[in-house]
Amino acid sequence: MSNQPKSEEYSPFHHNYISKLGDGDIVAILSELKDSSYNFLNTIPAAKADYAYAEGKWTIKEVIGHMIDAERTFAYRVLAFSRGQKELPGFEEDEYVEKSTFSSRAMVDLIEEFRLVREANLFLFRSLTPQQLLATGIANGNIISVRALLYIAAGHEMHHINLIKERYLI
Repeated sequence: MSNQPKSEEYSPFHHNYISKLGDGDIVAILSELKDSSYNFLNTIPAAKADYAYAEGKWTIKEVIGHMIDAERTFAYRVLAFSRGQKELPGFEEDEYVEKSTFSSRAMVDLIEEFRLVREANLFLFRSLTPQQLLATGIANGNIISVRALLYIAAGHEMHHINLIKERYLI
């Protein structure tokens, strides 16, 4: 039996994130990503911190900040749905970044914050029972399972790390 969530456990929007992952232990994958992303992000020159690859695109610091916001949002949804809450509002990523202070912060601090937020979330993720992983709720008007949220968190992180490599570090 596959560990990956079934298509009815998430919206089609999230398919690209989930499809980036194999069928391994998702909590172990999230733990490995924490370390590999942290190590990679620390190789980015500080001079690139405020670089955006195009007009209207986020800077590297804002991308990292968005990753932090998304990590917290995914983890809150995991907590809420695994505990029986049935519906949560959407996550307006552009508005969150616009109202943030990411641009005034040191990139090294943002990188460390992402690592620590993931590390804290891993305690929650490791504690989930098989039944809790299959629990569902509605987020942003779409049904989603706790299991799918873990895969989405990992795929989302990989997506943004790849974007930084492909579009920002040229």
